Amino acid sequence: MSAHATLRPGAPHVSFEFFPPKNEAMEARLWDSINRLQPLGPAFVSVTYGAGGSTRERTHRTVKRIVEETDLLPAAHLTCVSATRAEIDDVIRSYWDAGVRHIVSLRGDPPEGIGERYIPHPGGYENAADLSAGIRAIADFEISVGCYPEKHPESASLQADIDHLKRKIDNGATRAISQFFFDADVFLRYLETVRAAGITIPIVPGIMLQPNFKGLKRMAKLCGASIPERLETVFDGMDEDEKTRELITAHIAADLCDALKAGGVDQFHFYTLNRAELALAACALLGVKPEPAEAA
Repeated sequence: MSAHATLRPGAPHVSFEFFPPKNEAMEARLWDSINRLQPLGPAFVSVTYGAGGSTRERTHRTVKRIVEETDLLPAAHLTCVSATRAEIDDVIRSYWDAGVRHIVSLRGDPPEGIGERYIPHPGGYENAADLSAGIRAIADFEISVGCYPEKHPESASLQADIDHLKRKIDNGATRAISQFFFDADVFLRYLETVRAAGITIPIVPGIMLQPNFKGLKRMAKLCGASIPERLETVFDGMDEDEKTRELITAHIAADLCDALKAGGVDQFHFYTLNRAELALAACALLGVKPEPAEAA
């Protein structure tokens, strides 16, 4: 926990996801977000890895800069797509050499995009369980993996999904971060199911902070996340009112986290989309706030 953070009694622990910037303007927004969220003392911050490995160098550069210029603990996303085992192993070693000690191990989406058939790269890692074993064989990383409260859209069943999560854990995973969802009961039921299956590692809910509802619906359809009718109702007619949508988004996220807290959850991972203000608002409503500056 950062020395600059303070938690109200009962406040949860948080972490944040960022994506690597494509241009100078996005770079400025990313680092503004990082600098504004650092005082909240997140457990870690993760940096995504684009479809088909398209952001490999930008992800590495961003994570390396976080190590060098902040007190944050970065987690680098890594996928199996579009690379051989040797190439991915080189990336893993380069992260260790850069001081990174946490990797988010993911299968990744096909280079052609979500929804297309996934085919393992010739000579590459087959899936996240296989990749996790490869990471563990190279160095003693902390390894986070994905999990799916409403099951992965390509899985035959929720049980098949849970069986695959077990394989990831057997191969070295130490934490699972969930796909986003909007009904606390969905996650709490999933948590109960995985615990009954003997899974004991932390299962951290992923909380989406996307104020563009049309974009959110597209994302949800691709990843198999359901959107409650009440969200459709509350966002109806708000397409041109960005500020109101942002307020609604932060409030929905905080309400969801409150319901999860009531169910015993005390860790939350926010998908920030590099927007600090939404994460700050949601965290403030949860009682996670920067430590006040001392009077001169």
